Amino acid sequence: MLDPRIAERLKRDDQGLVAAIIQEQVTGEVLMLGWMDDEALRRTLSTGRVTFWSRSRGEYWRKGDTSGHRQYVKSVALDCDGDALLVEVEQVGAACHRNTRTCFDGGRLPAVVGSAPTGT
Repeated sequence: MLDPRIAERLKRDDQGLVAAIIQEQVTGEVLMLGWMDDEALRRTLSTGRVTFWSRSRGEYWRKGDTSGHRQYVKSVALDCDGDALLVEVEQVGAACHRNTRTCFDGGRLPAVVGSAPTGT
């Protein structure tokens, strides 16, 4: 069971899930986004390997068990609202199911680039 002190801080969606942003600890590269319920988070915190809840398959999956592309937990942080996790990992192999290093390589979207005003 997930530590009740942690569980009470989580703000889950309608399916009982919290977004988990996965970041490579050394490079700071954002690798992927997954979903965790209380049990997936408990497993992640207690085993040193990242576990997700698969919304499409309706089951738990530990990253790398079938692909060999593992994520080793280095730290886990809860955001200020309690509705997102930042999991820093040591990534072994590809993070994306398409066998790429990151899931965020689909091309940048067109956006106006902003700048902070100078002299403020």
